[in-house]
Amino acid sequence: MDLRSLRYFVETVRLSSFTQAAEALHVTQSTISKMVRQLEQEVGAQLLLREGRKLTLTDTGRVVFARGEDMLATLRQLNLEVRDTQARTRGSLTVGIPPMINLLFTPVLKAFRARHPQIALTLQEGTGQAIERQVAAGELEIGMTVLPVAPELALETLRIASYPLWALAAPGSFRQGQTTLRFKELAALPLVLLKDDFALTRSLRAAFAAAGFAPQVAAQSGQWDWLVAMASAGMGVALLPQPFVDRLAIGRMDALRLVEPELQWQVAHVWNGRYLSHAARAWLEVCQEVLGTSFN
Repeated sequence: MDLRSLRYFVETVRLSSFTQAAEALHVTQSTISKMVRQLEQEVGAQLLLREGRKLTLTDTGRVVFARGEDMLATLRQLNLEVRDTQARTRGSLTVGIPPMINLLFTPVLKAFRARHPQIALTLQEGTGQAIERQVAAGELEIGMTVLPVAPELALETLRIASYPLWALAAPGSFRQGQTTLRFKELAALPLVLLKDDFALTRSLRAAFAAAGFAPQVAAQSGQWDWLVAMASAGMGVALLPQPFVDRLAIGRMDALRLVEPELQWQVAHVWNGRYLSHAARAWLEVCQEVLGTSFN
């Protein structure tokens, strides 16, 4: 079946006019008529009934129109994906990334730039919750956050990594030899937390509510290194994932692993479920290789 004649037929039916179809397709009306007749010959049946200016689909015409729309939509998608594949070596990608997560991605960035040097990669920093909203609104194609995501946004998620949370405090704050801290014991301790627009704090507040207590929040900050400084000064207990404990506090602060329950800091990619570009898929593939996550 000739795709051009099918396209002309579908456009004629959609506009219910040979004249308007000719204008929309930038051809003459006689060309439209010729293509529709050609399609009718290929199908072996009349597709349109012409009564003056009124066009009515025959039973066969309704079938050809419905399937024709599907075929043309598939062809458009095919062309889009082919162009996207061809642009993979010269495209661009912006990834939303929270400041707390970026330290984990230096090996991924290095591998991605080595593998895809022609893709212009931009990292856009923001809190996890802000990135989720931007992805849901289509302002960002893909981003990273801490699970769980806001359910009302209906985002696709792919977990990247999971780390236990630790309680950090000034030296001498906990019993000598103590290695763990039950989550409910936090109810009696002053806490220094990240601001509420951080996904980690959202997860912690949900955990506080589930445990049945309101936390004693001594201070909040948008900077994880400042949290460590405040905790080191004795202002309260900071709750941070293990990678930051290893980087910032090992050997100079009391660090206890949270248990009962053992909370996890779960880092994930998020996207809005619509078409995911090949540049974004290339990013996910490199993440899979470097961090061990899987993407289908």
